[in-house]
Amino acid sequence: MSPLYARRSTLAIATAVAAGALLTTGLTTSASAQPVGAAAKPLAAAPTALSAAARTTLIQKAQAGATETAQNIGLGAKEKLVVKDVVKDADGTVHTRYERTYAGLPVLGGDLIVHTTKAGKTEGVTRATKSTIKVASLKPQITATKAEKQALTAAKTLGSAKTSADGARKVIWAGSGKPVLAYETVVGGLQDDGTPNQLHVITDAATGKKLYEYQGIENATGTGKTLYSGTVSLNSVQSGSTYQLTDSARGNHKTYNLARKTSGTGTLVASSTNVFGTGTASTSSSDQTAAADAAYGAAETWDFYKSTFGRSGIKNNGVGAYSRVHYGNAYVNAFWDDSCFCMTYGDGDGNADPLTSLDVAGHEMSHGVTANTAGLNYSGESGGLNEATSDIFGTGVEFFANNASDPGDYLIGEKIDINGDGTPLRYMDKPSKDGGSSDYWSSSVGNKDVHYSSGVANHFFYLLSEGSGSKTINGVSYNSPTYNGSTVTGIGRAKALQIWYKALTTYMTSTTNYKAARTATLNAASALYGSTSTEYKAVAAAWSAVNVS
Repeated sequence: MSPLYARRSTLAIATAVAAGALLTTGLTTSASAQPVGAAAKPLAAAPTALSAAARTTLIQKAQAGATETAQNIGLGAKEKLVVKDVVKDADGTVHTRYERTYAGLPVLGGDLIVHTTKAGKTEGVTRATKSTIKVASLKPQITATKAEKQALTAAKTLGSAKTSADGARKVIWAGSGKPVLAYETVVGGLQDDGTPNQLHVITDAATGKKLYEYQGIENATGTGKTLYSGTVSLNSVQSGSTYQLTDSARGNHKTYNLARKTSGTGTLVASSTNVFGTGTASTSSSDQTAAADAAYGAAETWDFYKSTFGRSGIKNNGVGAYSRVHYGNAYVNAFWDDSCFCMTYGDGDGNADPLTSLDVAGHEMSHGVTANTAGLNYSGESGGLNEATSDIFGTGVEFFANNASDPGDYLIGEKIDINGDGTPLRYMDKPSKDGGSSDYWSSSVGNKDVHYSSGVANHFFYLLSEGSGSKTINGVSYNSPTYNGSTVTGIGRAKALQIWYKALTTYMTSTTNYKAARTATLNAASALYGSTSTEYKAVAAAWSAVNVS
């Protein structure tokens, strides 16, 4: 388990509990020209907002008159209407949506909408099919078992390896052509990318021919109103009338709510509106704002690794981790746990400051990348390199996201206000500014907590990216010193990231220390850019500038 940071008191620095944690335009609408105090006149055809009681009353009234309505619109004696929904316009017009049955069997593709005036007169019908619903026989010529087998085959053809059928039911298929007696089979299990499967297969009950199929699980683009990154797009999966915070485009990453618990998976975050969060801090354990931040951070981290390094997920196998929010009570930390392959976020002091900012999310997921590549031991100098790797890639995620609400910087945890005074948790340009981290290597640096010994590598990365001295980047002022008084010229963050990733995944091992990290990054620079390149020389200069030579 890798926490985001080690807690420090005025007396001592706490020892990390386990392996690897980061500390973890609006639009202005002008009023229409009308007399002051005059109410805007609603459009006659605009729907009105119905209270739950009013909607229930309209549905009950429509269902009570369903038999008469069926006769009035010319349905046959074996056909019945079942009210599904109702909409009422400002002028009193009511639009009632019905499902249809035939001899007690559901008619798929038989739905219709009856439009009635304020006075209750039918003024039109919108039908899914114009065909008359009538079948010669209600006795199937093939068995339900055969229909189920065909549905399972269809699911496997679409790439689903784990499937199960929940039985076939008799229906009338009116979705295309002449209505016929059919079986509907729903195949569950998982799709090939891990998304829940809900494949509906329609089979002709007389011939066994597959008539139609559709996926009941729908991917959707939802809205996340985050605390730290503004309003963002989030992938969700629609199941019925509910949108689940599952990102099927990124390895089926899921976001769960622990609701103050400290164990288990929690409850999958879901919304009936496909909007998650409010954009403001809340002490409620059911608030979805922290979940929106966590899901956004996971998505941006996935995309960062995919776009920057061609890496598909933490293990590079296309499988997403999962996130848990609202961990514990006033827990001021966040951590990655490789045993559950998950990221977990506390809500901070007073449960009002969740540790779900973008760089924290990137930091935590990167612990998983380290665990599944170099496996840097979480103690001593290798532990400091482990923590620095997460700070380096967490910073990379923040710059990659290019989010106006959280611009990229070389500060760690600047949004979550761990210190309570608005200062960041860590500084990459001069790590010692946090009061505990090391700017330069010394023989005792490995005795520090890994969150503070990480300063040497963080400082190296900043120097390699941006160079020494004073500068302002994205509105943040930096002034990076060097151990040997040298002037270091940076090669740019993009190249520095490539060198660190190459070193981590190709040349570092579980016991790599700072001296070996210098060798690993020089090997990486040589492999990427050549041993006589400017990049190679910059790596050497940046390490010397932090006293690793």
